[in-house]
Amino acid sequence: MSQTAQATVGHDELAVLKLLALEGGLEGDVKISCSHLADRLDASNQTASRRLQRLESADLLERDTVSDGQWVAVTDEGERALHAEYEDYRRIFERDAEVELEGVVTSGMGEGRHYISLPGYKRQFEDRLGYEPFPGTLNVELRDESVRRRSAVSSLEPVPIDGWEDEERTYGPAVCYPATIETADDAVYEGAHTIAPERTHHDDDQLEVIAPVKLRDELGLEDDDHVTVTVGDRE
Repeated sequence: MSQTAQATVGHDELAVLKLLALEGGLEGDVKISCSHLADRLDASNQTASRRLQRLESADLLERDTVSDGQWVAVTDEGERALHAEYEDYRRIFERDAEVELEGVVTSGMGEGRHYISLPGYKRQFEDRLGYEPFPGTLNVELRDESVRRRSAVSSLEPVPIDGWEDEERTYGPAVCYPATIETADDAVYEGAHTIAPERTHHDDDQLEVIAPVKLRDELGLEDDDHVTVTVGDRE
């Protein structure tokens, strides 16, 4: 969820978003009135209107007001927020929660190799992940459905990598999650980790994976090969 959404949307607004999704808001525009929504929420019309405004301001909802009500639709960002709520409940009621993400292998910009090799990160990888990563990341461009589902990963328990600084600059924190990679040929590698800056709202379609081996060679991967990355709780 974006910083704007975090600042304006709470559990009350997410409850409204859920109601709208149950009435068809994920499939397209649905017509609703504030009085109808207020009855569903057991709240005043003003409260219902205010919650809709907050959802719209946070880009979780699109709406068009007409004379006898308003047409509303849950946005992709709103669907990601609902997925995150769903994954929270999965963690409550199911064991060994996992998130499957699908995509294709792509070539990165080479930045992963540089950052993973920095001593402030490298020491933490060895201590917290239990291995020294191969100096480079496996870059995966996620499919649209997996981009929407990716927000569910935030409900899992991460392995935190602390920020640090040297004489030249400050380096930000990151989060890792245990991951298993499976190829279209059913080759599987366990013991990898996804890695991402702790606070980022860009490039949700790009996933980076680290491991103690070069995953391209280990799994025989080339650009555009399909992979499934199964992300789970920390061990």
